[in-house]
Amino acid sequence: MPVEIITSLQNPRLKRLVRLRDRRPRDEERAFLVEGYREVRRALERKVALEEVYFSRDWFLGENEPALLAEAEAAGAKLFELSKDAFAKVAYRERPDGILAVAPQWKRTLADLSPSSNPLILVVEAIEKPGNLGTILRSADAAGCDAVIVCDPVTDLFNPNVVRASTGVLFSVPCVVEEGARVLAWLKERGIRTIATTPAATQLYSEADLRGPLAVIMGSEQYGLSEFWLGNADLPVRIPMAGQADSLNVAMAALITLFEAVRQRGAAR
Repeated sequence: MPVEIITSLQNPRLKRLVRLRDRRPRDEERAFLVEGYREVRRALERKVALEEVYFSRDWFLGENEPALLAEAEAAGAKLFELSKDAFAKVAYRERPDGILAVAPQWKRTLADLSPSSNPLILVVEAIEKPGNLGTILRSADAAGCDAVIVCDPVTDLFNPNVVRASTGVLFSVPCVVEEGARVLAWLKERGIRTIATTPAATQLYSEADLRGPLAVIMGSEQYGLSEFWLGNADLPVRIPMAGQADSLNVAMAALITLFEAVRQRGAAR
């Protein structure tokens, strides 16, 4: 099929792409942006039905982009070629790589999750920064988590910076957005222990038993965990701090705690 070429910065399609940077238009259209070769590649690998793919050869970084575009078109996406300036208008990266797609949002619930017999689950509460949420998804993916559950979200999963910071693992890590009380009930029904990370805990995370079915609960950097999770978690733990800083970046804290669980589980096997 011939590819439509867009050069005008006033083209309605470009204006739509710019609008999709904001949450309200994303939610109204039930669509979101996926920018970057690696991110689009991972979306296609997970059979995400990309609606449209926009590209600009002037921004390509390698030689593999045409094959990716052909794969996207074969999967049903409509292609649009943009001039260099047109792509610069719709890109949200400082240095774009010339590929941007529109994907449909999805809704996953707790009932859709299928944890393993010895699950490791990450629960995060009220994460404010999209970049942190995306990096948390990468950490959960690297640790082999069964799922990430987002409680009381401040930012949405489909924020462009979540997609970017996750490097596309948003498409592969089962992720659910749900109220804390429902999440706690779901965990208890399945016999999954909960550990809450808080600076006020007396026990170090490395001294706790992180084997067996486990959910690691992380709060926001600014406020930490809510009283709900602090009061209902099975065990509070802390990460030791030797310097003057009173907290770690939440994505870093998640990574440290998850990989301690991975280490213990590996040693047990």
